[in-house]
Amino acid sequence: MSKNDYYQVLSLQKNASADEIKKAYRRSAMKHHPDRNPDNKQSEEKFKEIKEAYEILSDPQKRAAYDQFGHAGVDPSMGGGAGGPGFSGFGDIGDIFESVFGGSGGQRNGGNRAFRGGDLRYDLSLSLEEVVTGAEVKIRIPTHATCSTCGGNGAKPGTSPKICQRCDGHGQIRVTQGFFSVQQTCPNCRGVGKVITEPCRACRGSGRVQEHKTLSVKVPAGVDNGDRIRLSGEGEAGVNGGPPGDLYVQINVRPHTIFTREESHLYCEVPISIVTAALGGELEAPTLNGRVILKIPSETQTGKVFRIRNKGVKPVRGGAIGDLHCRVMIETPVNLTSHQKELLKEFNASMGDKHSPKQSSWMDGVKKFFEDMKL
Repeated sequence: MSKNDYYQVLSLQKNASADEIKKAYRRSAMKHHPDRNPDNKQSEEKFKEIKEAYEILSDPQKRAAYDQFGHAGVDPSMGGGAGGPGFSGFGDIGDIFESVFGGSGGQRNGGNRAFRGGDLRYDLSLSLEEVVTGAEVKIRIPTHATCSTCGGNGAKPGTSPKICQRCDGHGQIRVTQGFFSVQQTCPNCRGVGKVITEPCRACRGSGRVQEHKTLSVKVPAGVDNGDRIRLSGEGEAGVNGGPPGDLYVQINVRPHTIFTREESHLYCEVPISIVTAALGGELEAPTLNGRVILKIPSETQTGKVFRIRNKGVKPVRGGAIGDLHCRVMIETPVNLTSHQKELLKEFNASMGDKHSPKQSSWMDGVKKFFEDMKL
């Protein structure tokens, strides 16, 4: 996680509006985007820092936590994460110090705080054709939703949670140990501040039920393996009326039988006969949107790569359409008849050194190698 001030990273004032944050992000991201700065590690790191700053400042809850506590408020390793259950641990530490040194932490009604629901991840497997052209996919996911029977309070319809008598609704109790007085989570209500005497049968008092829901995911053209699509508010339901989390759809591209992809370019191998390689010719080469005629010049050697422009992938983050690279592989004939074998022997006998220059030079190199070993 970057330790630079997020507002300085995006060249913003702390009172910047959401629209100003978005404009600043686009301006900075375009300047330092890896596609515009190839092989520039400094720009690549700067782009990551810009993206990280935008993810925090564009989220109202994360921004509020950052404004109040700095990096500690949004760093998961330090118990942060705006609005999440981990964030409440930061407040608990403050409560202990307040009670030890005579603060008012014991009067704070912390048991009724609303927590943001957890984020979910869904692995979506797609074909190469789907990620190149874009697609709309239906997914069905398990999730926790607010119980419709009790409205999320966990109590049986017609009843309501009662204030915990032990902590008087604060969710915490004060325990005196010698000269020190510290606060602890109330064991009776487990920090909620309320107790349910008659739990809802549908959710068994949790206020949430597990269910499945079907969502439509729009996959933009050009996404690649490992990219994520965020569906805001489609994660776990919040606690105590808190907002729901988000759903992150992780893109996994299935291997293709013909093509492999590297960023915006596609690659494939095209087998050709020895006759076509020697005399030249034409053959049909596949692309993701049809066929093209590939002209093979005479005396083509195996491994020769032919580039077909604009038959690759248009990157989802912008940039030029990639190319299709066809690598020809000369195929050795198999299952020859006796007559065909005799013809090949006659053909081989008629060949001289001038027809196989690479083989001749290679043999000369081998001969010299063994002569040098004798010295």
